[in-house]
Amino acid sequence: QVQLVESGGGLVQAGGSLRLSCAASGRTFSTYGMGWFRQAPGKEREFVAAIDWSGTSTSYADSVKGRLTISRDSAKNMVHLQMNSLKPDDTAVYYCGVKRRGAAGHLTASYAYWGQGTQVTVSS
Repeated sequence: QVQLVESGGGLVQAGGSLRLSCAASGRTFSTYGMGWFRQAPGKEREFVAAIDWSGTSTSYADSVKGRLTISRDSAKNMVHLQMNSLKPDDTAVYYCGVKRRGAAGHLTASYAYWGQGTQVTVSS
């Protein structure tokens, strides 16, 4: 059974940092792209960042470029999201997902598996 578990969320002041982690189990995802999305109250789930299977290619939403960094540790079946210079607009539940091969990394429908999410709250 495939399971993704996010951790590292919390409450932080604007300008602060958090590091989210996503641990995958049930199978090896070292040959799959992975991504982070977020969903704020009353809004649709939106793309944040994606990384390819090798870890050499990444993409980001314009709103987070230069502040958030996605990385992966395939040996540990984990993906991380380093979040710096956080803003109140970053407040949301953050989800990690495993992308279907060949699918576009910025689309929610491209992801076959999702975690339960971790809450990030940035106070002003």
